[in-house]
Amino acid sequence: MDHRFLTQTALFRGYEEKELPGLLQKLNSRVKTFEKGQVIFHAGETVSEFGLILEGSVQIEALDLFGRRSILGIVQKGGVFGESYACIPDQQLLVDAVAGEDASVLFLSVPSLLSAGAAGGRNAVLLQNLLSITARKNLGLSMRIFHSSPKKIRDRLYSYFSEQAAVHGSTHFSIPLDRQQLADYLGTERTALSRELGRMKREGLIDFRKREFRIYPERGEAARFQDPQD
Repeated sequence: MDHRFLTQTALFRGYEEKELPGLLQKLNSRVKTFEKGQVIFHAGETVSEFGLILEGSVQIEALDLFGRRSILGIVQKGGVFGESYACIPDQQLLVDAVAGEDASVLFLSVPSLLSAGAAGGRNAVLLQNLLSITARKNLGLSMRIFHSSPKKIRDRLYSYFSEQAAVHGSTHFSIPLDRQQLADYLGTERTALSRELGRMKREGLIDFRKREFRIYPERGEAARFQDPQD
């Protein structure tokens, strides 16, 4: 296992490489690999451990009674998933955690983490890091609600692109989602999303190639007051 990589993740921030072997043993850690599309955690089950992604990515998905699947979030390499459910022993998962691509996951036991944290000292750093991660995820969920709330697809895209531009510090950026994932994230159909993206490109508001986008805010300011059809 790449201990140096682990020290660069949000979960193990503040630790040195030499500290990790003993810490991982205390946390009853294990590593497992998954193929793209394989379900890691199933909705309806309970878990006592959470995962840290060593390679690949994991999608958090919800399936309604009508078979419609929505992507609630995508966790990239170095991120964690399932921690909120693992901290509530009797809480059934309301979502699936699915490998977005071939993935390798480090699983960590929450009961072991709590025991280690209770001992104080350096072990408590891990609990502090996990709390910070959870808080950031709550903010991320709020952003998704914010992006998917507008009625018009164009306004949802404006909202999402504005956030991405702020995150990257540039109006030229790449997003982590393909077209289907972006449609699911924004709560719309892929065909409708692609149609609106095409309109915006023809109007000179954006340019894109696959996941790479460039937006032109100065052109979009006036266009926002138009009434494009969805």
